Amino acid sequence: MAVFHARSADFPKMVLEQNKAVLVDFYAPWCGPCRATAPIIEQLAGEYPQMNFVKVDVDECPELATRYEIFSIPTFIIFKNGKVASQFAGATSKENFVVEIKKHLP
Repeated sequence: MAVFHARSADFPKMVLEQNKAVLVDFYAPWCGPCRATAPIIEQLAGEYPQMNFVKVDVDECPELATRYEIFSIPTFIIFKNGKVASQFAGATSKENFVVEIKKHLP
């Protein structure tokens, strides 16, 4: 499964209207910790097809960053049925991502 890139116009369809969990990575291309977690997100997308993975560039979509109160990047939000189910910030290990993901899978 691929990691999708959402713009503000795509966000409702790609995240809020999904009937499965979606992990959204709020990032910026210039952010070192964001670049460090990018390969982990790619791996997880391949390992957890029952969840969608979406990246949102906070510089391109500042209104989404404001709406979801993104104060530091990377910030990760897991949505279920269009609602925020979990949120955490900062670069972390693959193992920590897996713990969070498994909390939200059937």
